[in-house]
Amino acid sequence: MEKPCILATTLGSPGGIYKCFSPCIEKHFTIIPYECFVQRKADFADKIQALFVWGDVIKVDQNLLKSLPNLKAVVNGGVGVDHLDIPLINSFGVKVSNTPHVVDNATADVGMSLMLASARKLVEGHNFSKFRESDDFPESSLGTDVSGATLGIIGMGRIGYKIAKRAQGFEMKILYHNRNRRPESDERAVGATYCASMKELLQRSDFVMVVVSLTPHTHKLIGAKEFAMMKPNSTFINVSRGLVVDQDALVDALQKKMIRAAALDVTYPEPLPRDHPLLSFPNVIVLPHLGTHTVETSQIIVERMVTNALAAVMGGQLPDEVKA
Repeated sequence: MEKPCILATTLGSPGGIYKCFSPCIEKHFTIIPYECFVQRKADFADKIQALFVWGDVIKVDQNLLKSLPNLKAVVNGGVGVDHLDIPLINSFGVKVSNTPHVVDNATADVGMSLMLASARKLVEGHNFSKFRESDDFPESSLGTDVSGATLGIIGMGRIGYKIAKRAQGFEMKILYHNRNRRPESDERAVGATYCASMKELLQRSDFVMVVVSLTPHTHKLIGAKEFAMMKPNSTFINVSRGLVVDQDALVDALQKKMIRAAALDVTYPEPLPRDHPLLSFPNVIVLPHLGTHTVETSQIIVERMVTNALAAVMGGQLPDEVKA
């Protein structure tokens, strides 16, 4: 029996799904590489029933949707769907799905990793070992303790809560700000204290970690006003989305030493241009969005994408459907 066709970037190509995950997809589907589709639309358009979105290589716009008359689902690898116009996609009778919950642990791990690496100046220490001109540690190599410090978490959803659980192991004092307060039983389980205002959290925290979804409400949620509220010896950490932060304001806060340091897994654009000012600070760590970038998590993401695509092709309910 002929396998249904999906549209995806060429496996193993830049920005595409890694080739090592191809067996999971090809067991159920015939992959039409996007590059081939662009050149031979007439040959493939009617066959494609699902579209795999991995990164931002494929732009799901009106022209693409019009060219795929039998498309049933746009299947996104990852949780965030801010790059997808869901009402537009739905207007073509096409469903959208993502891969929630899968990324929670990996993202929480990266949040903790960034906090520890920044506090203990691990990148500077590595560079000292590689490029040192002396065996004496400079005074600037002194880090700051994580254990016993105060962590303020902005956004206490699934990932924020997992970060709190990890921070509890470091005997940190945990504050959080969220649209909705969590049940007291959840707070007690991780020793977290709710801050009704973000201002209170920013003023009291040694480390501020942002873990919110990107929405119109959270776009540039953290800007000049918020950085001015933070302690001069505090560290800002972002594992959510780059556009949650006003990067110009962050650069200004670092230049004026309004905060001690920053550690970012997400920026805009991604990756940053090599001459971006954020890359010039010795007290800033910038990752190219590695939050979910592990073998195990990526494998599960691909498996969930396949599950959702199969449901769409068979006319069933998508387990992880995202509605506008």
